[in-house]
Amino acid sequence: MALKLVSWNVNGLRSCVSNGFLDYFHEVKADIFCVQETKLQAGQIALELEGQYEQYWNYAEKKGYSGTAVFTKETPLSVRYGLEDETEPEGRVITLEFDAFYLLTVYTPNAKRDLSRLDYRIDWEDRFRTYVQQLDTSKPVVICGDLNVAHQEIDLKNAKGNRGNSGFTEQERAKLTQLLDSGFTDSFRCLYPDRTDAYSWWSNMPKVRERNVGWRIDYFLVSSRLSPLIVEASIDAHVLGSDHCPVGLELQSLGRK
Repeated sequence: MALKLVSWNVNGLRSCVSNGFLDYFHEVKADIFCVQETKLQAGQIALELEGQYEQYWNYAEKKGYSGTAVFTKETPLSVRYGLEDETEPEGRVITLEFDAFYLLTVYTPNAKRDLSRLDYRIDWEDRFRTYVQQLDTSKPVVICGDLNVAHQEIDLKNAKGNRGNSGFTEQERAKLTQLLDSGFTDSFRCLYPDRTDAYSWWSNMPKVRERNVGWRIDYFLVSSRLSPLIVEASIDAHVLGSDHCPVGLELQSLGRK
């Protein structure tokens, strides 16, 4: 039986819940469902999730900002918030350890439109890569979330016009290349190396989503030794409720109970 995972940057979970989140959640019936940019503090939402899901939350210290969560049917062996040996004030990472693999949900820092946070972003990328490489020496890793970068020109509609902009700088793209080269595989491109017009985020400007002028910045990356187990990698672009859409991954059984 395949393991079904979903990741969605909800751009404010309370707003997304008001716009169909729970309908999609219950329809998709994921084994593990990860969300980013919850924009919540503890106690601000009580989710009733059908199917006996355990809930794990990492809140940002700043109110209404960032934040991640994981909803899982299987109890993890351990849960870690932030990067190893570090508190993460922006709530960007949760790591769940299972018998056969690690699962990370991540909301990578945005470099900002004026690139004022690019240096911070690049340093964060290096620390994140070191962290997941360490995990990978123990057991395979599945990384999902909003990585805030379109990797190749095929991953956004207007590559020429956006070159050098936040999310498509050479530095950000190179860091994702470096992560992949360190032993990870982009599950969607593994199955669909040439598929165009496959995007997971659209600007809120008028008609942009309608015309599918988007970016693919939400990913499932897996330790490359898991690549043969990829059954499907999906982008549910029809699902509304956020400026991002959900992305999914199905893997052959990883020794689940």
